[in-house]
Amino acid sequence: MPPKALRLDNVTKRYGPMTAVDHLTLTVPSGIVFGLLGPNGAGKTTTLEMIEGLRKPDEGHVWWGDLDVVAHPDRARLRFGVQLQTSAFFELLTVKETLELFHSFYRTRLAVPDLIARLDLTEKQNARVEGLSGGQRQRLALAMALVNDPEVVF
Repeated sequence: MPPKALRLDNVTKRYGPMTAVDHLTLTVPSGIVFGLLGPNGAGKTTTLEMIEGLRKPDEGHVWWGDLDVVAHPDRARLRFGVQLQTSAFFELLTVKETLELFHSFYRTRLAVPDLIARLDLTEKQNARVEGLSGGQRQRLALAMALVNDPEVVF
């Protein structure tokens, strides 16, 4: 079995009197594709925000490998790539300019030409984002999530 990559130990998050996540314990081994399903209001987004180090749990701990995400959220975020359900883009930039901008935010990163090729955006690299189809926009969003060569993508 691969080593444990993600671990949530008894994680709880409250918003006032409402408990969004209630003592969640979860282990996801490395190399596993994992989905978090549930109805609206079940705590899926809050759980992901705690995993990503964007929100601190009221109780419990989140680990990425041997890294304590709660104690070191900035270090954890450098290891993650995130593709949101809907992405905001700079519509007047080209695909290449968009990736070069995101590329500049990180010390560890993948080469922009490689990302463009891997995500099948070569023919659109000089096209403005506003002219991309829905599928091309999704591929650009994924390229943006991969630009820092993350260990995991959410």
